[in-house]
Amino acid sequence: MARKIDKIFIHCSATPEGRDVKTETIKSWHVKGNGWSDIGYHLVIELDGAVKEGRPMHRSGAGVRGHNAHSIHVCYIGGMDKDKKAKDTRTDAQRLSLDKVIENLKMDHPTATIHGHNEFAAKACPSFDVQKDTAHRNRKRRRQARQRQRPNQRRRNERDVDHYKDEHQNDFVVC
Repeated sequence: MARKIDKIFIHCSATPEGRDVKTETIKSWHVKGNGWSDIGYHLVIELDGAVKEGRPMHRSGAGVRGHNAHSIHVCYIGGMDKDKKAKDTRTDAQRLSLDKVIENLKMDHPTATIHGHNEFAAKACPSFDVQKDTAHRNRKRRRQARQRQRPNQRRRNERDVDHYKDEHQNDFVVC
């Protein structure tokens, strides 16, 4: 039976900026360090933007206590500066990949809401404001959709005018 997904959580690995931590390393932290059965995240976005599978989607994640049964957890590598203070360290490649991941997950789970771990726990994770980022992404997507629509709208309007002129050419009197 498929899980009903109502939330998508964004996490960071809480590692210093530029430190190239791999998905396998996080899995080791979770399995050997925490005693979990698997990595807690369903997807991990590495520094180069590569999206790696973690825990299988059909299994509940281990990312936000009390909210794991009906959620998907996505983690990007980073989230701290060199002094181990919270910082949005996403690379351009990670930002693009995260946008694509969220877009794809929302297609599969259209009613799911997107959240940062910090919205449900006293943590800095994912070291950026997910709601603000999501609102910005939505505005950008709407703007792009309008821009794609405009040329089509112009062509349609031009066709309508040309069609009207063709049908009503004898109705006009030139003085």
